[in-house]
Amino acid sequence: MNETTACVFVHGAWHSSLHWAATQRALAASGVASVAVDLPGHGVTAPTPSGYLQPGQPGLATEPSALTGFTTGVLVDALVADLAEVRRRYARVVLVAHSAGGGPASAAVERQPELADHVVYLSAFVPAGRPRFMDYVTAPENAGAVQVPRAGDPEVIGAFRINPLSTDPSEVEVIRRAFLNDWPADRPGWRLTLHPDEPLVSLAGEFPVTAARWGRVPRSYIRLTGDLALPPVTQDLMIAEADRVTPDNPFTVHSLPGGHSPFLTRPGELAELLGRIAKA
Repeated sequence: MNETTACVFVHGAWHSSLHWAATQRALAASGVASVAVDLPGHGVTAPTPSGYLQPGQPGLATEPSALTGFTTGVLVDALVADLAEVRRRYARVVLVAHSAGGGPASAAVERQPELADHVVYLSAFVPAGRPRFMDYVTAPENAGAVQVPRAGDPEVIGAFRINPLSTDPSEVEVIRRAFLNDWPADRPGWRLTLHPDEPLVSLAGEFPVTAARWGRVPRSYIRLTGDLALPPVTQDLMIAEADRVTPDNPFTVHSLPGGHSPFLTRPGELAELLGRIAKA
């Protein structure tokens, strides 16, 4: 086993391991190794609806998703396997989850707490107070969030589908404001990096955790003060409810300026903070 620390990055909904690249480069410069994983249904091999990349996007709102039938267990099993592989090589593992990635990350720690020495939630879902991300998305406190417009009925197509390649500028602008409100509007390359389909269970599935297992692992929360997709009031709600579950092991809370995706907009600042957490 190597006597060093590794960060394991878990992406959020519609994202992938690719989104962590700039942060990983900055983190490596400070001497911290990292691994970015793809949850099932994500990454360069992720399936897309047949019409998504075609002119006019035929059938996009109605075609059943290839991710239909995914379970929370599928996501958690894959992440546990990834963590176990990293644990074989590193003495200290810091698990970093963004947004909806907080569900599988929490459940993986609940299943095998020994696989992570610290868990960092980057404006991420914490299921300790409420087991489903949608329980917070639909909470009154979250009413001011910018909701990403959906293509089709999730229950019919079997996934939460969005359309980053939409020809409707207003639809694209809402997606950009949700994820990248601090990203220049004249730099549209971000549209090519998002997946259209996200498994239903990522947002609607239950990821229950307990104080005795998940709750014994030290954890930090990085609040994003300009986040429009998951506003600070909702982040604070999750922190407070989790801390009530584990009053003897509360969050260490940090804050960064800017929106929902600092791994793209301010990777150096994010890496500096993660480096301090990883080395603590």
